[in-house]
Amino acid sequence: MIKRIAQTAGFTGLLAALLLTLLQSFWVAPLILQAETFEKAPAATEVAHEHAAHGHDAEAWEPEDGWQRVLSTTGGNLVVAVGFALMLAGLYTLRAPTRTSQGLLWGLAGYATFVLAPTLGLPPELPGTAAADLALRQTWWIGTAASTAAGIALIVFGRNWLLKVLGVAILAVPHVIGAPQPEVHAMLAPEALEAQFKIASHLTNVVFWLALGLISAWLFRRNRDGQYSA
Repeated sequence: MIKRIAQTAGFTGLLAALLLTLLQSFWVAPLILQAETFEKAPAATEVAHEHAAHGHDAEAWEPEDGWQRVLSTTGGNLVVAVGFALMLAGLYTLRAPTRTSQGLLWGLAGYATFVLAPTLGLPPELPGTAAADLALRQTWWIGTAASTAAGIALIVFGRNWLLKVLGVAILAVPHVIGAPQPEVHAMLAPEALEAQFKIASHLTNVVFWLALGLISAWLFRRNRDGQYSA
């Protein structure tokens, strides 16, 4: 069982990470680079410091444009993808997919949990965008993801309507509380660029999670069938 989970997560994470990096390189990264030109402008830098817009340490190391940025992005995506794939493979041991296509549903659930629900309160932000305290944002993000996962599980797997209603209520809790917001809403990039970035971020994550779910379900079933046939 452990070997099946590890193999499923390893191969799934690698393929999904490469796909995500490819999409980000051609769609998301150019938007970030364009936003950084506004952040690094002399006048913009002064405004950014005044409102703590970018929230980055000026002395912190950043990868150079080109192979360093791509390699750094690929490494980060690989760690995240393998982690999520491990989670999916572990869940499959509790409720194994009977068809590979069911992996798409697991992928959509992952997207809703880790992307859609948190971004309802904390949308994707370009460099140079004002943001609330990092610790507060991280706490709200974790709570929202946990609530969404629990809510979806109760709605889908709950055996009676009371559990399903409870699931809906749990889904709503973090959004009723509200995400932490900055004292001043400000951004250096144009609104049109921000809108493009939000769309690109969501669509690339949808593709990533659908691929993650589909590949993991196929590999898990393949490894299981191979074990049985042996």
